[in-house]
This record gives sequence, structure tokens and C-alpha cells, in this order.
Amino acid sequence: MDIRKTVSMMTLEEKAAMLSGKDMWHLKGVERLGVPSVMVTDGPHGLRKQAGSGDHLGLNDSVTAICYPTAASLASTFDRGLVNEVGKALGDECQAEDVAVILGPGVNIKRSPLCGRNFEYFSEDPYAAGEMAVAHISGVQSKNVGTSLKHYCANNQETRRMSTDTIVDERTLREIYLTAFEAAVKRAKPWTVMGSYNRINGVFGCENDFTLNKILRDEWGFDGYIMTDWGALNDKILSHKNGLDLQMPGGNPSFDKKLVDAVKNGELDEKVLDTACERIIEKTMKFVENKVETPFEYEKHHALARRVEADAMVLLKNSGVLPLTAGKKVALIGKFAETPVFQGGGSSHINCYRITSPLEAFKDYDGEVVYAQGYITEEDKMDEKLLGEAVDAARGADIAVIIAGMPEGFESEGFDRKHLYMPSCQNELISAVAAANPNTVVVLQNSSAVMMPWLDSVSAVIGAYLGGEAVGGAIYDVITGMVNPSGKLAETFPLKLEDNPSYLYFPGFNNRVEYREGIFVGYRYYDKKGMQVMFPFGHGLSYTTFEYSDINVEKAEMTDTETLKVTARITNTGKVKGKETAFLFVGHPTYTVERPVRELKGFEKVELEPGESKTVSFTLDKRSFAYYDVNAGDWLVEDKDYTIEIGASSRDLRLKACVHIKPAKPVFPKVNYNTTLGELMTNPAAAEVISAMLKGFLGGMPSDGADNNALGMNMFEMMKDTPLRAMVSFSGGAFSEEMAFGLIEKINSGN
Repeated sequence: MDIRKTVSMMTLEEKAAMLSGKDMWHLKGVERLGVPSVMVTDGPHGLRKQAGSGDHLGLNDSVTAICYPTAASLASTFDRGLVNEVGKALGDECQAEDVAVILGPGVNIKRSPLCGRNFEYFSEDPYAAGEMAVAHISGVQSKNVGTSLKHYCANNQETRRMSTDTIVDERTLREIYLTAFEAAVKRAKPWTVMGSYNRINGVFGCENDFTLNKILRDEWGFDGYIMTDWGALNDKILSHKNGLDLQMPGGNPSFDKKLVDAVKNGELDEKVLDTACERIIEKTMKFVENKVETPFEYEKHHALARRVEADAMVLLKNSGVLPLTAGKKVALIGKFAETPVFQGGGSSHINCYRITSPLEAFKDYDGEVVYAQGYITEEDKMDEKLLGEAVDAARGADIAVIIAGMPEGFESEGFDRKHLYMPSCQNELISAVAAANPNTVVVLQNSSAVMMPWLDSVSAVIGAYLGGEAVGGAIYDVITGMVNPSGKLAETFPLKLEDNPSYLYFPGFNNRVEYREGIFVGYRYYDKKGMQVMFPFGHGLSYTTFEYSDINVEKAEMTDTETLKVTARITNTGKVKGKETAFLFVGHPTYTVERPVRELKGFEKVELEPGESKTVSFTLDKRSFAYYDVNAGDWLVEDKDYTIEIGASSRDLRLKACVHIKPAKPVFPKVNYNTTLGELMTNPAAAEVISAMLKGFLGGMPSDGADNNALGMNMFEMMKDTPLRAMVSFSGGAFSEEMAFGLIEKINSGN
């Protein structure tokens, strides 16, 4: 189809109509011109196609689909190939259900563990989130089905999500909250991007020229269409002026009329409508022209969900009680063992093909299994009868396995958590069972960090997150050792909520939330403060052990236009096959601007037989060492030494090396009348002039016979924070305003 010609044949009314949905889930087409209506639907960890009356909150039934592990679980695999495989399976299911775009993945940063939608987000770290998003999107779109990268941007809470104003400085926005979006857009090229509900520094996300046009389109080269989140439109005309293409949901013709009237009265250029229509039609026809009959086997995809979740589960603690050997008597305890929690509430809620509970999976165990409900989920109230039955079962068993976690009412889209505790009845149950049986294992079903007041009294803890419909089978596989756990935390578990860097500012007040912690999110904050945590970023145990050795950095010095290859050797020093994720962090021992102690810039996962070794390889580029300089409007690398650390987590660093980076073309910030001498001295164009000025200034100082250099202080150190304007005042006319402004002009012009 000649898309530009097709758009030229559309009436103004047809163009305006195309820029809003047909209904809750369909886009409008133009039948007479061969442009069909297509369907978009919720995801991203399963297909939520509503066949009948649609809604956005997951209240009405949807078609039967596979519920895969949520993003919080997928990220714990740190396995790009596995995440890509899930994406491909979702693409096949979309093709089978005639769905053109699946809404996801979500790459918003886990700024606070309280966010109700954390189950749908990957990580507190932007590099990790970006890598997972690229793998997911590439998998889905390899099947000629689109994705909608969301929620763009700085949407990190559910409280007042439709009206809150996110106040965030540009450096923090660029380094933390935009990085994952940037990686996904540049490398995976999602068909669509979904604008968020919130304001960003005073301007709604769906009408924000800075984020939509300047960054997303002009800087990153996004060529798909931008849609609103459902109900996120604020000002119809302003949104389309500033980059929006599609308003969802549709069904309200008054919005179409607004566009028509705006064009007719000259308020809006019709070319804006033309461009938006071209973008929408291009992606619509890409799906239509590549539509294939793609039957898939539900059982095969269910098995994939089980395999992925088994790789995602994080062994947080193990005192040797796991893996479970055959022939033991097992007390399986907890209501969630019978009816597991495996997906989040709200718009991503899947009508599952088949749910495998832990109780069902343990029917395959070669040994006696007794079940006790232990607690109720309808309210947080201890049932003494159920508690007694659970304690008795545990006392009479070789091992007690408690399935615990968050009921859906504790965390969901639409609201945030108030605290990090599980229901008190579950915590009481765990403590009582642990007292009755020292071999107690706790399996957690949660979307983010939780408090564990009983941690020291139990023998093992497994973080299963919200692991999809096959979670029960995956739990069984890991507990029995059929799968050696290899998941690692993509977020930090703090010792208490108050330790979280956003604690004082989350979720804000009066429709305003300030990101005052800046770039210090997650482990960046805890490491900078040197704080103890419950479990660090990257933590995850195994049934085997791994040794790190032979770090090699291919060069000791380089410019920022070059890439750097780093390798290390990982050896399985245990007795069973296992997988290990090695993390690479870049550190900044000295700096002119504030930097984290270390930042994740690479990870690689390897599978090793006992005694086997493999080499992991990382490639670092300029962005691996850079920070965003707002004054320069660019990513800058300082002329300094950088540390490269490789290890099993952010707190378990086994190898270290160093490299010196020299900027190939140093970029210096613009200076002004209030720029300090210290800042000027970093610029070679100014340093010579400033040095001469200081010598003249110090030489003209009155002397009392004492040596100025013997005053017990370094004069430059004392004066480095003095601005140019003060030097004019102090110089007694030797350094005039005219000279100062001449120097400023010379430096800023590069002469």
C-alpha cells in the first residue's frame, strides 16, 4: 500500500477519526481505502483479549491465554534468550487471536518497593530494565506483532497516577528514568510507545513536547506511533501539536470534531493529522500484510511458562535443607499452596489456560505429603484452628514448606502498598511453624521487597515473585532439585522501608512528587551510604558454587570513542550443574560531578557442568562510563581512572581491574558571570588566563612579611569556589567586567 497516497485520499473527518480508537480495544480503519480496523490488547506477560464488552481494569472476562511470569520474575532470570523466547510465544498467541499490538512491556523503574505495579516492571536498575525490554520486544515483534513500550515516562507510582506531577531534574531523568526506554527504542524499535498519565515537570506526558518530540523522536529516532494510556488525554489539540498520534480508548466523536474544527480555524496544521495517520496505517498494514495462521499448543506454552519461572526463582537463603531428597515427609502449608498468587491485579489480569498449584505439583513427589491451609486470605486474621493444624503437620514432618505472599488486595494496579509487610497472620504462622520444625522453607509470592521478621528462624527462603500460571510446577522443580535455582534479584531488599531512598518523598503531596533522591535509586543509594541491606541487588544462591577468576581488560587506556572488551572466567566448583549470572559494574573512584560508587553496565549468564569453566565477555562503550551533563546537553566522560568490578551481586564482587578513559573531544559546559574559578580551571581555554589572574592577584596582596604559601592553606583551594563576578570586585580594577565578559565569550565560542 502507498500509505502517503492513501492518507491524501482521506477526508479531514476520516483523518481526525483515525487519531482516536474505535472502542476500548480497536483502532479505526477506512474501509473504502482498504485500511482495516485492528485490535490492541493488554499484556505484557499474557494476552488479555476481551472478546465481549471491554474494560480497562480487568473486570470482565478475557479469552483463555497463557499467563507467563510477570516482568518482576522475568528480570530475575537475567537471561535475554529466555525473555526473548517468551516474547516469541506471546507473538504467536497474538497472531492466533488476531491482535495487532500487545500493550507492554513496562520499563518504569522500581523507585520504591511500595509501587502497586512493581510486578509489571523489571528492575530498579535502568540497564537491566533496558536489556530485558529489548529481549522481550524483539521476541514479540519477530512475529510481526507490535508492542507498546510503557509508561513513558517517570511513572513510578499508582497513587494519584492520573494527576500527579513528577518533579525530576534532567540528569536524573536521563540517567535513571529514560535509559531503559532509550535502549528499547533504539535497539528493538517498538511499533508504539504509550504515554503515561502523569505530568513531567508540569506538563502531562501525552502532551509533553520535550519528552515526545525532542527526546523520543528527534534524539532517539522513534518512528512508530505514540498512543495515550487509557484515559490519559488532557488537552486534545495540544497533545497532537506536541507529538501524540493516537488517543485511547475511543468511542467519543466529540474529540474527533475538536480536531476537525482546529484544522478549519487554523489552530492546527492538517499536516499533523497526515503524519499521525501515516504512522498508524504503516503499523496497521505491517500486521495485516504479515498475518499468518499461527496455531500454538497451549500445553507447550504452559511448559514454557513453567521452565521460565523455575529459572526466575531466587534462592534467597539456604542452610542446607534444600534441595529436598526423595522419601522425606513434607508438610506443605499455606492457602497459596492450593490457590497460588501468580499475577498482579488490574489491566494485565489473565484468564489462564491452566493453573498448576504447588499442591497439585507435589503429587509427583516420591514421599509423603500432608497439606495444611494455615491461614485465610479473605482478611488478615489468625485462625487458631488452622494455625494449630499447620504446627501439628510441621511437627510430624521432616521438612515444612510454607507458601506465603501477598493477597491481591495488598498490591495491584491503581493503588500503592502502605508498608512492606505480608499479612500478620502469615508472619505469625511462619514463626510458629519454624519453632515446631527447624527445617522450614518459605516460598514467597510477591511483586517486590517484603519484610521477613522470621528470616533468622527459617532454614531456606525462595523468592518466587508472581510467577505465572505454572508457578506451582516451577516451585516443585526448584525445591526438589530438578532445577538448580539461578534467579537473582533485580532490586534491593532493604532492612526496613525507611531505608529506601524515596521514603521521604513517596508518593508525594498535593498532586506533586519530587524525586529528591536524584540518581541515587536502589543499590546506587545503599552503596553510596554504605548501608546494610537484607538482600543486595543481584543476590541469588545456588545448589552449587562458582569461582570467578582471570579478569582481563584488553587495554589500560583508551578514548571514549573506542570500545573496551572485558573477560572473566567462571568455574563451577560444586557437584551439580548450575547457571550463574556474572555482573559487571563500572565505578568512579574520583569524580568532579556526583557519581554512584558503581553502576551496572553488563551481565552474562552461563550454564556449567561440575568442574566446567567458561569465559564471559562484556563490551563497554562511551555510555558505560558517561554521565549526563545538563549544561552541555550531552553524555560526557571525565578524563579519569575507572574501576571495573565483576561479581555475583552488587555486594559480592570477586574481580577488579582499572582503565583510564580520555575524552577524544572534551566538551566543556558553557560558562557565565557566576562560574567559579574551580570550574573554569577544568577548561584548558580558561585555565591559563585564570592562573595568570590568580598569580597577579596574590602578588598584589598586602604582605605582613609572612610567606603566603606558608599560611597553612592552599590559596587556590580557598578561592576555587569564588565566582568571576567576585574576582572583578576583588581585583581593584585589574580585572574589569569587560574583561570578564570577554573571557566568557571567548570560552563559550571555543576560540
